[in-house]
Amino acid sequence: MVNWNSADEAWEAFEDEARKLGELGKLWAEASTTVRTKDHSLEMTFDGRGEPVDLVFNGSKYRQLAPAQLAQTILETLRKGRAQAQEKMAELMGTPDIPGLDVNGLITGKVRPDELINALVGPMLEGFEDDRAPEERRDG
Repeated sequence: MVNWNSADEAWEAFEDEARKLGELGKLWAEASTTVRTKDHSLEMTFDGRGEPVDLVFNGSKYRQLAPAQLAQTILETLRKGRAQAQEKMAELMGTPDIPGLDVNGLITGKVRPDELINALVGPMLEGFEDDRAPEERRDG
C-alpha cells in the first residue's frame, strides 16, 4: 500500500500521471520515427506507437541481397525503429510517481491497460478505504 501524506498528494500524483498519459496520446497521434539501414538501401517510418507506416527501398542495392539477407535487414530495421519509438514514449513518461505503475510495460505490450488503471487508481482507493472507521471497514 502507498502511504500518501494527504489526499492532495495522492490527487497530485494522479493528475501528473494523467497529464503524462495525455501527452503520450498526443505523441501516439503526431510523432514519427524514421530508421535507415547503414548503407541507406532502405528506410522504414513508424508512427508514434512504433507501428510501421512506410517502407522505402532506395536505389537498387536491395536487389543484390539474397532473400534471407533482405528479410533479416528488414527485420533488424523494424526492431530498431520500434525500439526508438518506444524510447521516445518511455522518455516522455519518465519514472511514475505512483509505485507499481508500469507505463513502459503498457507501451511494450507487456501490461494490459486495465492493470495500468488499477495501478493508477488503486493506491488512492486504498488510502480512502483506510480512512474509514473500523466498524465501516467490517461492513463493507
